[in-house]
Amino acid sequence: MVVYIYDGSFEGILTCIYEAYYRKEKPDSIISGSYVQGGLADALIYIETDAGKYEKVYKSIITKISSSALEDIYAVYLSEADDCAWLIYKYLRIGYCMGDRVRRFHTDDIVARVNKICRRVYLEKHKMLGFVRFSLVDENIYYSSIEPDNNILALIAPHFAHRYADQNFIIHDLKRKIAVVYNMENWHITDVIKSYEAKYLEEELTYRKLWKEFFKNICIESRKNIRLQRMMMPGRYWKHIHETNL
Repeated sequence: MVVYIYDGSFEGILTCIYEAYYRKEKPDSIISGSYVQGGLADALIYIETDAGKYEKVYKSIITKISSSALEDIYAVYLSEADDCAWLIYKYLRIGYCMGDRVRRFHTDDIVARVNKICRRVYLEKHKMLGFVRFSLVDENIYYSSIEPDNNILALIAPHFAHRYADQNFIIHDLKRKIAVVYNMENWHITDVIKSYEAKYLEEELTYRKLWKEFFKNICIESRKNIRLQRMMMPGRYWKHIHETNL
């Protein structure tokens, strides 16, 4: 078995696809270096990420398939599925033959699975646009903590950078220990030290309590439907919502 090993990045995956094409070989698997468990029969080939090769594959996907297909495979990467690189590779092989029609080739197992993963990632992105709650912390920064199932920070950052263009903010993904940092000009994703803990201002905590009290008072007890609430807002998100965490 020929197994390509990449560094875990999206750029690394596209570099592997470039190498497979120009080496004229079909790898049996493409895995991140953190998952390497090679057997005696495996030919492990370490592929170094190359910006130039990545760019060529990136552009070829747009011109030969579509920009929508590029967005879809990026969503697959953000899903963090163990076999995401292999799935992207197989999907693109079909896409280079079919063009944009690949997205409607629902009878193919690979395409069907990619479409299913994309729906899940995009749905969580949509939900998170409404579930993110910001709080004022030291240094006049608005902070929010989230723990999404998928690595969607890069998908939601442009929305909040546009909506809160005049505010500094941090959206902290506790699950992955990374964060979007915005400084009223541009945003970037960075690692967060494990010991980081937001320090909320007293004014912020007061407003939280007032909001919780308001939320409680407008609730009609006889019409409370916890089951419906969980359907509309999954319980795993509740601990980061001000209405429920005080």
